[in-house]
Amino acid sequence: MEKISVLTRNVSFRNSERMKISVREAHRDDLEILVENNQALAKETEALRLDAVVLKQGIEQALKREECHYFVAETSGKVVGQTMITYEWSDWRNGVIWWMQSVYVTPEYRKQGVFRSLFTHI
Repeated sequence: MEKISVLTRNVSFRNSERMKISVREAHRDDLEILVENNQALAKETEALRLDAVVLKQGIEQALKREECHYFVAETSGKVVGQTMITYEWSDWRNGVIWWMQSVYVTPEYRKQGVFRSLFTHI
């Protein structure tokens, strides 16, 4: 399987209100906010309550795995959005594709270019 390189440089975009959004690959220091965001995502989209211990362990493992990459969007030093990409085999394309999941933007920062910044970075 050919490894797809992942951009890890900071990319900044400005939305219509001139808020600066920076995107970077997540690291261990982001663990707590990733857990919080994933719990909020599951509750909001599927009415599920995820076990925080299991979720934390899962995110810790994802951060260590070569085939998983979490990205966070920040403004003024605060994480306001996230996504994770993994690799998946596509029989339709006869190759490996990126699968984007765990997409979450903090409610008060929605419709301000946060997801666009994450997507453009990836």
